[in-house]
Amino acid sequence: MIHDSPPPPLEELNTESKSEGEEEDQRLLLISKSPLPLSTDTTPNNNCTSDDEDVAYESQEKIIIDGLDSYSDSADCNSTPPFSWKKLWLFTGPGFLMSIAFLDPGNLEGDLQAGAIAGYSLLWLLMWATGMGLLIQLLSARIGVATGKHLAELCREEYPKWAGLLLWFMAEIALIGADIQEVIGSAIAIQILSNGVLPIWVGVIITASDCFMFLLLENYGVRNLEAVFAVLISTMGLSFAWMFADAQPSGKELLIGLLVPKLSSRTIRQAVGVVGCVIMPHNVFLHSALVQSRKIDPKKKGRVQEAINYYTIESSAALLVSFMINLFVTTVFAKGFYGTKQADSIGLVNAGQYLEKKYGGGFMPVLYIWGIGLLAAGQSSTITGTYAGQFIMGGFLNLRLKKWLRALITRSCAIVPTMIVALVFNKSEASLDVLNEWLNVLQSIQIPFALIPLLTLVTKEEVMGVFKIGPTLERIAWSVAALVMVINGYLLLDFFVAEVNGFLFGFLAMTCTGAYLVFILYLINHGDCLPSILFSHLLNKGYAYIGK
Repeated sequence: MIHDSPPPPLEELNTESKSEGEEEDQRLLLISKSPLPLSTDTTPNNNCTSDDEDVAYESQEKIIIDGLDSYSDSADCNSTPPFSWKKLWLFTGPGFLMSIAFLDPGNLEGDLQAGAIAGYSLLWLLMWATGMGLLIQLLSARIGVATGKHLAELCREEYPKWAGLLLWFMAEIALIGADIQEVIGSAIAIQILSNGVLPIWVGVIITASDCFMFLLLENYGVRNLEAVFAVLISTMGLSFAWMFADAQPSGKELLIGLLVPKLSSRTIRQAVGVVGCVIMPHNVFLHSALVQSRKIDPKKKGRVQEAINYYTIESSAALLVSFMINLFVTTVFAKGFYGTKQADSIGLVNAGQYLEKKYGGGFMPVLYIWGIGLLAAGQSSTITGTYAGQFIMGGFLNLRLKKWLRALITRSCAIVPTMIVALVFNKSEASLDVLNEWLNVLQSIQIPFALIPLLTLVTKEEVMGVFKIGPTLERIAWSVAALVMVINGYLLLDFFVAEVNGFLFGFLAMTCTGAYLVFILYLINHGDCLPSILFSHLLNKGYAYIGK
């Protein structure tokens, strides 16, 4: 038989409740004074940043993805959720912003010159170069999603301070070079659309001012900003598709150009330009930050893999659109000017006049269609340049400033030199062509300083965890990077042989080249990446051979 014990007296209950209440008050007081976080979770989290660190997007700015389906409540966080069209739509955006670098005025000039001088023969190279660019951009997106940090932040953490500052300087130089081409391209479009009333220098000032509209656009949220870029890309697509339909290029020659590789000594420079324009150093940094605009829980491996999958689909679709636009431009100029006397003299400045002479007016004069497409390309690329500048400077220097102030500072660092150079060289078509050649060289020099850190970090388990790339993809990625760097090395050699004259200038160029190569070797040797391992293996074999 069970006997219930009598209840304690009321006075004891009051005494116990008071003591428990006092203990609870003291505990809360201690916690509130403690500098330690409330969470007791000791699991490493790459996405956790202190209040003193710069971040690509604040938490309230990110688009929430998790919680859209019943799968979100599943206990298995390591399995990837099933495909959803709704989620694909929510992930769509960063890839299209990234693709604008494939459509900037510098790329369009490369397209029109390739078409005019090489005809349809380099279309296969354009297709494969776009594929190589896609691989690099997917790796950039992967590192951003898996770590919760963008490439500039990771470089700051990975390399010594002096190397990080040098990488930042190189990235800024590349951004300024791209900016100059973009601003001048927009200025040329403004001159075309104003019937020559507004000279190029006025267009430069207008475009430089327009880029600060980004500050206003950013306040309306990520999706609205992405919608603006969608309009600009659609404008480019419709404009150049209209030109393509008017020109009526040969379908047979177009297919042969896509499927049959051809390369001659006469078109080698255009071929180098086609490949060199694909990898934009600032764009590699940009894409790793853009993907963080979606809120992904890094502790759920399935969610991270899901984001990588959706970004792969979205980026592939975006670069397919950019490839079609580049194809339209190349084939229009191939149909109109290949084999003519004007082929070697066509550039971005006079392309509109040549198009007008060749294809005439009509319901919508081709000159204005070209101007509209060029303006959309220039404006969109200057705004993405603003975006990239924020992430590059903020990541490398860890700037913790108000968004408008950070954008003003980072943009001024790029746009002020851009305006000065553009205004100084705005004297003739020949001077602008010389400027464009120097800018292409400038950006080619910077490519290793974006690719080597990216490929080094994306293969490190300490950085990527289970999302590091496998050995096969690593070999392919390094092969693509090596090919791009060798091609751009040829462009540099060709340029310096033609332009470097005199002992002093030659000595300076050789000294700078030596320092440049030493820094590249340092970056390769810094991490246990594939080239470093191969180099060590060859070195050991060499020592062993000498020992015999």
